[in-house]
Amino acid sequence: MGVEKIPDSNNENEVQDTVLPKKKQTYSLEILKIIKEAQQQHGLRHGDYQRYRGYCSRRLRRLRKVLKVPQGDRRHFKRKDITGAMVTDDKFLQIPLMLSERAWSYAMQLRQESNTESRKKFHLVSKLRKAATYSLQLQDLIENINSDARTKLEAQAYVAWMHGSLHFELQLWKGAMENLQKAQVVYGKLASALSEKERLMYNARVEELAPSLRYCAYNIGDTTAIDDLMQMRGQLSGELLAGLDSLIAQTREKQANTEEVTWRGKSCGTVPPRAAGLLIADSRLNQTLEKTATNQAKIDLLEAHLIDCKDAIVAVRDLFKNELKNKDNDKVSPSQHLVTYLQYIRLSRTLERNLALVKVAEESEKAKPQDIVRLYEAALHNLVEISQLQDDKEFALEQEAKTKAYRAFRCFYMAQSLANLHRWREAIALYQRSLKHVKDALQHINILPTDLKEALNKLEISIEGAQYAAHAHSVLEDGQDEEPGINKFIKSKKPLYERLHEYREDSALLTKQPNVYKLPPAMQSIPCKPLFFDLAFNMVEFPDLSDKLGDQAKKGGQAGLSGFVKVIWGWGNK
Repeated sequence: MGVEKIPDSNNENEVQDTVLPKKKQTYSLEILKIIKEAQQQHGLRHGDYQRYRGYCSRRLRRLRKVLKVPQGDRRHFKRKDITGAMVTDDKFLQIPLMLSERAWSYAMQLRQESNTESRKKFHLVSKLRKAATYSLQLQDLIENINSDARTKLEAQAYVAWMHGSLHFELQLWKGAMENLQKAQVVYGKLASALSEKERLMYNARVEELAPSLRYCAYNIGDTTAIDDLMQMRGQLSGELLAGLDSLIAQTREKQANTEEVTWRGKSCGTVPPRAAGLLIADSRLNQTLEKTATNQAKIDLLEAHLIDCKDAIVAVRDLFKNELKNKDNDKVSPSQHLVTYLQYIRLSRTLERNLALVKVAEESEKAKPQDIVRLYEAALHNLVEISQLQDDKEFALEQEAKTKAYRAFRCFYMAQSLANLHRWREAIALYQRSLKHVKDALQHINILPTDLKEALNKLEISIEGAQYAAHAHSVLEDGQDEEPGINKFIKSKKPLYERLHEYREDSALLTKQPNVYKLPPAMQSIPCKPLFFDLAFNMVEFPDLSDKLGDQAKKGGQAGLSGFVKVIWGWGNK
């Protein structure tokens, strides 16, 4: 038998000393990533907050069922909040997050419905308060457990954003600005510390907060913030753009006063708030356009401004409907002059938008001269409409000078399109016409804007170079026409089927009416088909062949007689 060895007391102490304490579990929750993915997949891509709210309710029910944290039974409800002692999994942290998101989505749904029912604004504020309360519960829960640094920072940013939204709705601009700035700073720091894939989401969040911060700064006292808001307007879309439009409209109404507005020495009378807001925006639009980096951003700003112009004109016409109907031919009323002024703003900004489109087309490599010609034709049409607004000679002279300038540009690009088709004579004629328009426009050099003068001087230099190039190409092609077989671009009136043995590059074959075959074909003489008429057939006497037929002739005769009798007396009828 073996002898059992009694362990030494010293060895036992050494074994107890080697047992290490258990490490505490570190919890993590990527708040922004979770809510952004849920929002994009469940309705917020289309602005459907009710669908997202339903998803949050279903998610809460599943989480409580899986984590075994029910709130009572089927008959009785007993509230049960998540505490630090209950947390054993990361999913416990999602319960207060989903509660906050559900309240926030309900508030955003009420915001959409409050456009028609004003009483829902009070319900909206109460839901935002509840969302802010649940966000604080989430932050306290994360602070009381062993969570990583990223989770704590995300919780702080989420709480700051939720409280900033609440203060923004309550028009507490200072508190809203402080909370939104805090959220922006935290999200910016998180973006700088994460990888490139995750950095995009946090940078987008920082950009989303910028318009709200600008508006808060403006209401606090920063007058330059409204210009930045207008500049951002062309870069936003969806829900954020709709909210920003309403904020800009409210700001313009606050700035609108009841003072009279004059245009070209005539009074427009008392301007309604909607039109006054448009005039304020139009006066600041040039400064905003100067700050834009690209022509496409300018186009977006101008298109948004044109929509506001259209709405303002409709509002003023509805307001002064009776005055505009009873207009006097001898005297123009202030309301009519105001409508004319608003139409002038709309047409001049439309002209500016078309010129910006021309610049975009000139920068693009795919643009054709024909496309630029169409844009200049639209610009000339705008000038015609502008010239019809006023009977003032000075005003008409200014529009006439601009018309001649833009006609010069249109002729130049028409010549460019003809030069691409190797129609050199027509191109040279249009270059000369364009040069004539340039000289006529420069006669009114004191009226034209500075940028248009510079553009005309550059155009004059370009016309001279293009004209010499077109003349040189035409001379070269004329010299090649003298040697047959060398020039591939020989024009011929013969159809294609008559010159199949010759190789020529004919661009006319690619048009809608190619010269392939002559239709209708030419008439040709052919021999007539002879016709024979047998006129002697009725005069011929045929021989008697009954003797050759024999019994067949007799049977045929009897059958014929019996058949005749049956027909007379009706025999044999069925």
